[in-house]
Amino acid sequence: MKRFRHLKTTTALLLGVSAFAVTAWASEPTVVPEQPPFPAQGKITYVPRDSIVEFKALPEYHEPDWVTEKFVKTGKLPPVAERLPKEPMVFKTGNMPDGIGVYGDTMRHVIGGRPEGWNYSAGQTQGWGGIDIGLSECLTRTAPLYQVEASDVEPLPNLAKSWDWSEDGHKLTMHLIEGAKWSDGVPFSSDDVMFYWEDNVVDPNVSPLNGATPETFGEGTTLKAIDANTVEWTFKEAFPRQYLYAMAYGTFCPGPAHILKTKHPKYNKDVTYDQYKNGFPAEYMNIPVMGAWVPVSYRPDDIIVLRRNPYYWKVDEQGHQLPYLNEMHYKLSTWADRDVQAIAGSGDFSNLEQPENFVESLKRAASDAAPARLAFGARLIGYNLRMNLSANGWGEPDSRGKAVRELNRNEDFRKAVTMALDRKKIGESLVKGPFTAIYPGGLSSGTSFYDRQSTVYYPFDLEGAKALLEKVGLRDSDGNGFVNFPAGTEGGQDVQIVLLSNGDYGTDRNLAEGVIGQMEQLGLKVTLNALDGTKKDNAHYAGQFDWTIRRNDPELTSVVQNTTQLAPTGPRTSWHHRAGTDGTVDLLPYEKELVDIVNKFIASNDNTERTELMKQYQKVATENVDSVGLTEYPGALIINKRFSNIPVGAPIFMFNWAEDTIIRERVFVAADKQGDYELFPEQLPGKPGESGPIN
Repeated sequence: MKRFRHLKTTTALLLGVSAFAVTAWASEPTVVPEQPPFPAQGKITYVPRDSIVEFKALPEYHEPDWVTEKFVKTGKLPPVAERLPKEPMVFKTGNMPDGIGVYGDTMRHVIGGRPEGWNYSAGQTQGWGGIDIGLSECLTRTAPLYQVEASDVEPLPNLAKSWDWSEDGHKLTMHLIEGAKWSDGVPFSSDDVMFYWEDNVVDPNVSPLNGATPETFGEGTTLKAIDANTVEWTFKEAFPRQYLYAMAYGTFCPGPAHILKTKHPKYNKDVTYDQYKNGFPAEYMNIPVMGAWVPVSYRPDDIIVLRRNPYYWKVDEQGHQLPYLNEMHYKLSTWADRDVQAIAGSGDFSNLEQPENFVESLKRAASDAAPARLAFGARLIGYNLRMNLSANGWGEPDSRGKAVRELNRNEDFRKAVTMALDRKKIGESLVKGPFTAIYPGGLSSGTSFYDRQSTVYYPFDLEGAKALLEKVGLRDSDGNGFVNFPAGTEGGQDVQIVLLSNGDYGTDRNLAEGVIGQMEQLGLKVTLNALDGTKKDNAHYAGQFDWTIRRNDPELTSVVQNTTQLAPTGPRTSWHHRAGTDGTVDLLPYEKELVDIVNKFIASNDNTERTELMKQYQKVATENVDSVGLTEYPGALIINKRFSNIPVGAPIFMFNWAEDTIIRERVFVAADKQGDYELFPEQLPGKPGESGPIN
């Protein structure tokens, strides 16, 4: 390695390439081009954070007439006012696109997942596709924040209706919603919060579904109950507002302690942790939830049916208990079938995120007779090529891998790679038209923190890129079209780079093939290692890659969520530079700048300062090619035309998936558009563990 590093400092002389020649060949960095207009894209209307929800008592409350007639008047349920909290959460009418809704109808989903069971706290998946989001409620909520300006962004209240910081910022007192009940009528309290924390998150034998650990909320953080409606966090850091985002979906969504404790080893000595995790299988119906709908029917490989929660604790401004929709269906099929059925009208909702399907989907949706419409959001789906920057052992690379990482850590090499990418062609290889945009890397253009003038772009310049490779010491010494390592490194063999990619999705495969082809023009031999989702993630987390293609994560699309992952702020925060075998991260100079900027951003309570810090971050990250951006495009909601209260410009993924972004509990179908889709009309969830709903 030492010989190779020495060669890099002397290659201009060895190869007879002057610094003047390199400068003359290479394009000058510039501001990224403005994105092409996209007429189909919905424009987000930004609103103040406090215009979305509030907590207050209302003069009167309402519910579907059939609930009153069949359940309240027969003594099966208390009156709706007694089932609601003292001060329920109220959705403000001004933030509801179509206003106050009406009761009735069903939303039909199609998913490719399969439910393991209902114990979210212990790691069981409910099948994804929005099922868990419909059942679970968390301390805070972030999904609707896509419509809030950066200067006003902070998680919305949810199960925690408010919170107060201590004067020194190390303690956070959270006030829970008072009088809310689980769907079986049992009161929700701090006992549920503490059970989730102490016996799931903190317990090393339990792994909650979305991977919450004590470190998710800060190393050394503690939580205690003050009373039934109050909990207190204690942090080592002062005013760590970023942890409020971790208290939203999906890392702090408490389960029903009164049910789950019965099979937890701490409270039942006759069971194991495996029995606890699997104690509430998919066949177990009517699991108590705080969400808007309760699972009442499950047929394997066929369907899951959810019915309205009679104890749901949210209302509209006229006092109508939510949700408006009575039933949710999840047809168990494939993810590819999800788009097909939504377009055809046999499904009601899908996230269209594969650009290869955009044109055909738009053509079908353009017909007046088409049952579904496409609602495109901002260009929030971005892909980066990430280079492994660890030179001290993450992933235990062999000698070839070590040599590649030395190249990755060279700024001129990274610039050569980014300059050799024709991003316009990469985008057009996915879909023709104005969908894709040039994306140099860094923050997504769809986030409110994005600043185009702070985004450094190295234009496509293949000859300039080749000159930079020569400057680094790489040239084709054997005439086979690929550059070789210098003679003292890897025996002067071809530079061979292994590209890790997700083999499950066509978009990922197409991008990988595009990168490989364009790198071949540069003279770099790149081979593909396409793995399915789980194996690909395992290889990535283990650091077993040279380069990897990764779809942008929440920190690049929201900034305020998972903020620590914007840079190697800790041993395992960065996606492409984690601690080596000695437990340290061997930071490059620009990475130290990024870490400093991110830490200042996290510590700051001044929104103006935070905005400026993100401008600095964007400049440093893109100027130094921290990651190599590939392309950026919008996703689209495929939504049946009969549904109302669908926000304009709602992204399919930013803080959370679109199933939460559109706020399904306030979505409704106008009376004259309602269909006969309910499988269990005028029925409510039964008792926990009993089969089916009751009528």
